[in-house]
Amino acid sequence: MNTLLFRRAAVAVSAAAVLPLALTACSSDDSSKDSAAGSTPSASAPASPSADDSATMNEPFGPACSSVPKEGAGSFDGMAKDPVATAASNNEELSTLVAAVKQAGLVDTLNNAENITVFAPTNDAFAKIPKADLDALLANKAELTKVLTYHVVGEKLTPQQLEKGSFDTLEKSKLTTAGSGTEYTVNDNSKVVCGNVPTANATVYIVDTVLMPPK
Repeated sequence: MNTLLFRRAAVAVSAAAVLPLALTACSSDDSSKDSAAGSTPSASAPASPSADDSATMNEPFGPACSSVPKEGAGSFDGMAKDPVATAASNNEELSTLVAAVKQAGLVDTLNNAENITVFAPTNDAFAKIPKADLDALLANKAELTKVLTYHVVGEKLTPQQLEKGSFDTLEKSKLTTAGSGTEYTVNDNSKVVCGNVPTANATVYIVDTVLMPPK
């Protein structure tokens, strides 16, 4: 009888000793599984867009955007209602470009086009060209048309497409783009200073250097 009681006591002690170890092991395993389960989705889920990326998805961006009026035809809301040549004419920083477009007889061409992208040089961009060369360009309608149509791509381009792109222009030559976030360049030397500007028929990227087609 004593021997039987002793054996039962031994079994109970052994079980009592094993149970905490088993629970600890289970808890550790569950924790590992939970940790693994928690890490798997985050590893496979796409990274959340940064503030810069979010800004470029739907809104105009760039340092020169701050000079755009808040109201009226020259504001972003106003430009969005007009076709691109008309919208550009309401932006004082693009007055030289607008004059060149009129000189080349391209107002109707640009206003009637659908879903295009225009890389629009600022007045300062044109001012980088020596005056004699600029005057000669403005006086040569065929050459002016070639230069201006080189700034137009026949599709609407998002900022994401500009990250590393090569696009056919209406002039029939290609231009290249590179960058990320809110900083992009065209042909390696022209910076986008106000990008992703909507007009009724185009997306506009205002640039600080006039683009010249390949010879």
